[in-house]
Amino acid sequence: MITDEIKVIDVDTHVTEPVDIWTSRVSKKWGDKVPHVREHPESGNPVWFLNDKPSAGVAATTYAGWKKWPPESPPTLEDTDPASWDSSKRLERMDEYGIFAQVIYPNVAGFGSQNFLRLEDPDLMIECVQAYNDFLTDWCAVDPNRLLPISAMPFWNVEQCVAEIERTAKLGHKGVLFTGKPDRYGAEPLAHPQWEPVWSACEEYEQTLNFHIGSGGIDGLIGFPGNGYHANYAKGTVQLFLNNNDAVMEVISSGICHRHPKLNVVSVESGIGWIPFLLEAFDWQWLNSGVRDEHPEYDLLPSEYFKRQIFACFWFEQQSAIDAIRSVGADSFLYETDFPHPTSMSPGPKSYAEKPKDFIEKTFSVLTEEERVKVLRDNAARLYHVDVS
Repeated sequence: MITDEIKVIDVDTHVTEPVDIWTSRVSKKWGDKVPHVREHPESGNPVWFLNDKPSAGVAATTYAGWKKWPPESPPTLEDTDPASWDSSKRLERMDEYGIFAQVIYPNVAGFGSQNFLRLEDPDLMIECVQAYNDFLTDWCAVDPNRLLPISAMPFWNVEQCVAEIERTAKLGHKGVLFTGKPDRYGAEPLAHPQWEPVWSACEEYEQTLNFHIGSGGIDGLIGFPGNGYHANYAKGTVQLFLNNNDAVMEVISSGICHRHPKLNVVSVESGIGWIPFLLEAFDWQWLNSGVRDEHPEYDLLPSEYFKRQIFACFWFEQQSAIDAIRSVGADSFLYETDFPHPTSMSPGPKSYAEKPKDFIEKTFSVLTEEERVKVLRDNAARLYHVDVS
């Protein structure tokens, strides 16, 4: 099998955080403001409380092996695959799936760290960010060449972001998680000059800049009630994939890529089938709209900036992914499984998915060996500094 020949690097998975992640690491002086778990007063199920206000259930996004269709989620951690929250079990599941290494993202704090804002107190917020990053360092320490931590960012404070990038890079983190829509949370938009120290720090410490879908909120999951619960969920999730195009275009049109040529940007969990259209359309409009006259310093077209330093990943796409790889080139793409999320490649009683190694065998067999190696291993090994020898 292909997975016997190539050490596959899965660039988007998530950790289901243990219930004591913050209560065991954050100062007791904050009391119940610290993120913690207790029973919901109505359902009786364990849920996260942030600033003593109820948030998501403890297993709200943990669907690997779950018995119901999303978005009906498991009520407790005991109803989930232990590989979701136990790093030793995760390595066992990776072996079963034919995966050598995995990049690890969060759940509770949101896919752009936006939920930390609910804590309201800036001192508590940064303490919780650091506690999460320290936890993830420890969680991945069981095998730091196979479990690859991505740092949460206090995006509401530029100086703290820079300090945390430096601190976590020294701890062995492989990149930073950033919201694609900071302006939705009271901060300046991505294009604003205030973020320049953040992009420079990512360059200096060789940390990938990762924009995960949903980092600007998950409003797309809400639709007309008459459509039906599951139909709206299906529509909304696809909308979230496509919404990541905004972050991709912003880092190009704002000149971030031009000013920071060594900055590597990843569009996470967005799929890739839409990218050939985006690049062709963006190039055409770039030339048709006079951008070269407005910005003579921009020496590349959008598609060229993309190919130089932007990456995107896919997991269940087949023909559209193959077409994108052949159109844009294998150097720009990565593979993921999204374990253990609702759309992950995690077979179960209520999942359309197949095991990653079976999907890889079926889908990647039509690519050349060079293309397979780049997308499944080499691109990610370079971005996330993984030893595949």
